Amino acid sequence: MESFTYCVRAGDVAHGGDVSSRVKSELKNRGLPEEIARRAGIAVFEGEMNLILYADQGGTVQVTIAPPAVEIEVEDEGPGIADVERALTPGYSTAPDWALELGFGAGMGLVNMRNQCDRFEIHSRFGVGTWIRCVIDRRSDAAG
Repeated sequence: MESFTYCVRAGDVAHGGDVSSRVKSELKNRGLPEEIARRAGIAVFEGEMNLILYADQGGTVQVTIAPPAVEIEVEDEGPGIADVERALTPGYSTAPDWALELGFGAGMGLVNMRNQCDRFEIHSRFGVGTWIRCVIDRRSDAAG
């Protein structure tokens, strides 16, 4: 089992996508199939951008590669999500104006993240923070 942790800075749109690119490369370099690397890359990108756009102090993305699955955890310490179910509705967005002006905030981040996972879990406390776990099974992965 291997684990990698990446820090994501709040508001750092210029580096948005860097972590997801690195994760995708790490998975490919370890012989994981393109499909798993692609799905993980998408899930990490969406989590990474949510940290950049919404988390006042940024947060972390941790990726664990284990024989049964690739596990992605995204965590921040605020401001939390007031209504998680609503946030999982396609098109719902609370993006700040500056993010909308840059073309972000379409309300598909959590939805896209969930769609890439075999198992998806989110816990958030308004004013405290958010923790997301995304698991991609390696059932068809010969290297697993």
